[in-house]
Amino acid sequence: MNRPRAGSFAPVLFFLAAASTACLVGCGDDVVSAPPVEEPRVYGEWLKVEVPGTVCGNGSQYKFFVNWSETSNDLAVMFEGGGACWDYDSCTGKTGIRGAANPNGIDDDHMVIMQHVFPLLRRDEGNPARDWNLVYFPYCTGDIHSGNRVTDYVGAPGEGAVEFHHSGHPNNLLVTDWLAKQFEHIPRLLVSGCSAGGAGSLANYYFLRKGLPVGRGYMLDDSGPIFPSAGPSKYLHETIREAWDVDSVYQDLPVAIEPGDLGSINTALADAFPDDRLGITFFQRDMDYSLYSYERFYPGLEKEEILALWAEDTKLLTAQFDTRENLAYFIPYWRERNNSHCGTVFDYVGTEIQEAGVDLGDFVDVLLDDGRPLESYIESVQPNEDVGP
Repeated sequence: MNRPRAGSFAPVLFFLAAASTACLVGCGDDVVSAPPVEEPRVYGEWLKVEVPGTVCGNGSQYKFFVNWSETSNDLAVMFEGGGACWDYDSCTGKTGIRGAANPNGIDDDHMVIMQHVFPLLRRDEGNPARDWNLVYFPYCTGDIHSGNRVTDYVGAPGEGAVEFHHSGHPNNLLVTDWLAKQFEHIPRLLVSGCSAGGAGSLANYYFLRKGLPVGRGYMLDDSGPIFPSAGPSKYLHETIREAWDVDSVYQDLPVAIEPGDLGSINTALADAFPDDRLGITFFQRDMDYSLYSYERFYPGLEKEEILALWAEDTKLLTAQFDTRENLAYFIPYWRERNNSHCGTVFDYVGTEIQEAGVDLGDFVDVLLDDGRPLESYIESVQPNEDVGP
């Protein structure tokens, strides 16, 4: 657990503060738009890609980013997080309502900051995927990268209406088709993401896995659990199924997703790809994703009441994961950063489960090591942590 990890927190914060004044070489300078690309023009730098027909929530051109490796055929795909929306208030960024990131589209220099945020996107010594090809899916559709509906959301009298493209699913199908033309053989595919991107990694895993020439697949859903719908998340699930037309995305899949239970996607993927290794991580004291899950469906709850619902959902998920050998979870108690949300942001400091002598980096190492059996961890309650309001 003491070997080198991704870079320290303070230098990254300094870079984020300065990044708005400068763009790194190769980040958004060129546009790759016409597949196939027989040979990348540059290795080790982020190139912007625009695939015709892909759009953001406001209808603008969707953009994603590719960083080719000169030494590996393996591929790591990262989905960006950033909330979610399903009505006029949340999709227009109304004050006091939790909404979604980038509602006005993706800037050309998006990777100036984002390439430094996630350890799995960096060439750090401690990153087991450091020499892989890298693909980054920005988030601008408000639908955990899985929607399939264009909707006119109408506000209160005098507020008008807004057309919103929940186009995560068709976008990802088109991008996957483009990627399939770039990578003729992918021995190992890692799909990951944080928050809405974590849920997006789960929601899109099947389509990437089947749409690309992959030998073995791996997934790490960071802080974007899709819990069994029998628990407190059922009201959120019912809402987004209608708002984003999620059922149309999964109705034709040859995997056993139970009607009315979005959370059954976990075991469905495990059964569809029994040789793949699928992991999830989140904190027991996550006060970000939990608020999206319950705040608007259980009005007036205090912090501990919110976290009690989160614990109830967590218990259902761990019981579900325990039924499959190729599913594993890593659930620390609390981290004094970002409301205990997203363990793969910046570095793995604070993700330790001390009683087991492991941190999230160790879990990732095992996840990507076919020679070691998956093992799940959930930290015991730490009564001296997260004692504030």
